[in-house]
Amino acid sequence: MDQQPKNPLHGITLEKIVTELEQWYGWDDLGYLINIRCFTHDPSVKSSLKFLRKTPWAREKVEQLYIKTVNQR
Repeated sequence: MDQQPKNPLHGITLEKIVTELEQWYGWDDLGYLINIRCFTHDPSVKSSLKFLRKTPWAREKVEQLYIKTVNQR
């Protein structure tokens, strides 16, 4: 972690982010907070990861929600 000490996502995988957000909020609330199809229509971690890896703007929203959620807890 010495290389990116101010990056709060350093060392955290996208899979961990999606899994933890789903555990904290559930798919319904997650789909409400970030209105993207992978969270609102037949959601799963696998399908969400596939979409988020190809869609930078959506990934950014998910990462920002994760940082906000972790800072509040």
